[in-house]
Amino acid sequence: MSKKQNKRYTVAVGDVTVGSDHPVVVQSMTNTDTADAKSTARQIYELHQAGSQIVRITVNNESSAAAVPEIIDRLAAAQCHVPVVGDFHYNGHRLLQDYPKCAEKLAKFRINPGNVGFGKKKDQQFAEIIEIAKNLDKPVRIGGNWGSLDQKLMAKMMDDNARQAEPLDSQSLIEKALIESVLSSARQAEELGLPADKIIISCKVSAVQSLIRIYQQLQELCLYPLHLGLTEAGMGYKGVVASTAALSVLLQQGIGDTIRVSLTPEPGQARTDEVKIAQQILQSLDLQSFKPEVTACPGCGRTTSEFFQVLAQQVSQHMDKKMPEWRLTRPGVKDMNVAVMGCVVNGPGESKHADIGISLPGTGEAPTAPVFIRGQKTHTLKGDNIGEQFIALLEEFVENHY
Repeated sequence: MSKKQNKRYTVAVGDVTVGSDHPVVVQSMTNTDTADAKSTARQIYELHQAGSQIVRITVNNESSAAAVPEIIDRLAAAQCHVPVVGDFHYNGHRLLQDYPKCAEKLAKFRINPGNVGFGKKKDQQFAEIIEIAKNLDKPVRIGGNWGSLDQKLMAKMMDDNARQAEPLDSQSLIEKALIESVLSSARQAEELGLPADKIIISCKVSAVQSLIRIYQQLQELCLYPLHLGLTEAGMGYKGVVASTAALSVLLQQGIGDTIRVSLTPEPGQARTDEVKIAQQILQSLDLQSFKPEVTACPGCGRTTSEFFQVLAQQVSQHMDKKMPEWRLTRPGVKDMNVAVMGCVVNGPGESKHADIGISLPGTGEAPTAPVFIRGQKTHTLKGDNIGEQFIALLEEFVENHY
């Protein structure tokens, strides 16, 4: 298990603690119209049920700012107390001033130095947001994105770079500008009176190697907690693989305090998928456990039947459905390992190493399925409803051991 490098500031975001030696926090963001309080509250609830520990919402206009108190109240009525973060761009200073209940209800403000304001208004509007955060004792995430860099800063750095004997290439210059943008804004926030332990920073880009380089530098340059994630990671396999590649390298080096997998949902894809992927990254690295692991073989010519694949899916779906309940009543179950194997080659061995496992008959093998519980063969299942029998044994195992 990787340990975090350097002791970072500890930041409280609602009831969630970020930074220092605390576990990495999984975040997500809604894609509903925030002004639709009912739909937004429902999606926040679903994301939290899936395991998101902090949820961010867009607050981009008066109707969305006005809806925030109702959203939080709806969540409270549903016994959902997940911290909700407001994402502000361009007009955040005005919305926070004009809708004080919105500012009070949010657990954190998220701003981008490049989108706070322009020209002479930028510093003033930034100061207004920081003043509100300071007065309400709210943390702020100062987040840079390469699509919204501070253009004045970028122009100055380009001019300075051009005068160097060995100027940086454009990519390196952008990375340097991003780092300077967020760190200078964080310093400015401290000068305005916001405590260091109320600041989280991020520098999100959409290229894996660039993200790794940026966060390796940030880790050495500051003690603010770091929020990791590719911005615009993409759809499908591309988004999943790119996010996993980038986050895994950094997390393995002990870098990162909160993470988000910013997937573009495919048509019909659940928003909660990004939460499950973030959890799986942390769980695969042995950094945290969120739910039982299912070990299943990939299948081969010995397993031409789809039965073991169907059962592995049924078991996974069953545990996903039960986890909101188990998380409260049987928290230890998150460390359970379940094996669903397809034939006698690796099946018995893998099943013996799991807390509970089943070795299904492969093609042409005897139509029996031994079940192993913590290394001991305890049952032999037969018939047309092996799947139902095994899930019943799984439920009994959880009941007796967790």
